[in-house]
This record gives sequence, C-alpha cells and structure tokens, in this order.
Amino acid sequence: MIITILCVDKKWGIGRHNGLLFSLPKDMKFFKETTLNHVVAMGENTLLSFPNSKPLKNRTHIVLSQDESHNYEGVENVHDFDEFLRLIGEYANKEDVYIIGGASIYRQTLPYVDKVLLTKVDAVGGAELFFPNLDKDPYFELKEESEEIEDNGYRIKFCTYINKKPQKIK
Repeated sequence: MIITILCVDKKWGIGRHNGLLFSLPKDMKFFKETTLNHVVAMGENTLLSFPNSKPLKNRTHIVLSQDESHNYEGVENVHDFDEFLRLIGEYANKEDVYIIGGASIYRQTLPYVDKVLLTKVDAVGGAELFFPNLDKDPYFELKEESEEIEDNGYRIKFCTYINKKPQKIK
C-alpha cells in the first residue's frame, strides 16, 4: 500500500522555510509509530530538514534529488521522478510505503496513493507550501476522523482519507 502521511493547518498549509508549521509531540509520536520499520519516500529537502540531515532510524529511505551529484549515505538515492515512482511501486508490492514530503513529492504522488493519513490542526501556521484540499477532491473520501485532542496548545484531529481510484504505477 502507498500511504501519504502529513499534517496540515486550517488552510491546508504544510510548511514554511523547509520546516514544519507547528511543534506537535502527539502528532510526531503518531508519525514515528506509524512509519517505524517501514519505507519512507521523500524529496531531498525533506531529508535535509531532519536533525543533522540524517535518515530517520529504523526505516528504509527513498530520496529523490534532481541533482545527480547529490547522493546521501544510508538511503536509496534516485535522480528522476519515474525511477522514484518505480522504486516506490516495487516496495509497495511487499510492504507499506509512506510518502513523507515535501510539497512537490506529495502533489506528484497523490494520484498513486491508496490513502492519506492527515493530521488537521485547528490553526493557521503561516504556510508557504500547501497540500490539495482533499475535502474538495472527488477522488478522495474521508473514512475516519478522530475526536479533537489538544497537542502543545493546538487542537488536532487524525483523519484517514481513501483514494477511490488510485492510479497504478507502471
């Protein structure tokens, strides 16, 4: 299965200055527990946003960099989107693959994902980058929504959206 996982604000904002909009320990715990021992796929800037620009522990990383001279230790480096998608598809035949950013990767892979695990924050984070509004997308359906909880002073909900017609990776 191919699963996108992310956090959005009230305007579907996802990032600013190559970083997260909010510090949300409960959301980070959910992300860690969900992706642990799985494959995570991302763009180069997402990898660079991690502490010390190093891969997350106990996960297989697929990293897309448009610059062929950029190859990072401890990850599967790919340099074109078709190869990135093909590798995601290979892994997804055996196990869950989580798409973890950034904005361009989310947008380009969205037609192929089976579901989206979305944390909604009831606040505006001053985002520069945005995710498509799945509530207005006819291909996506909200399947589950948690009760609102407090996380570091913010109200959040964990939501699961299903892609009703995911495209197959060729």
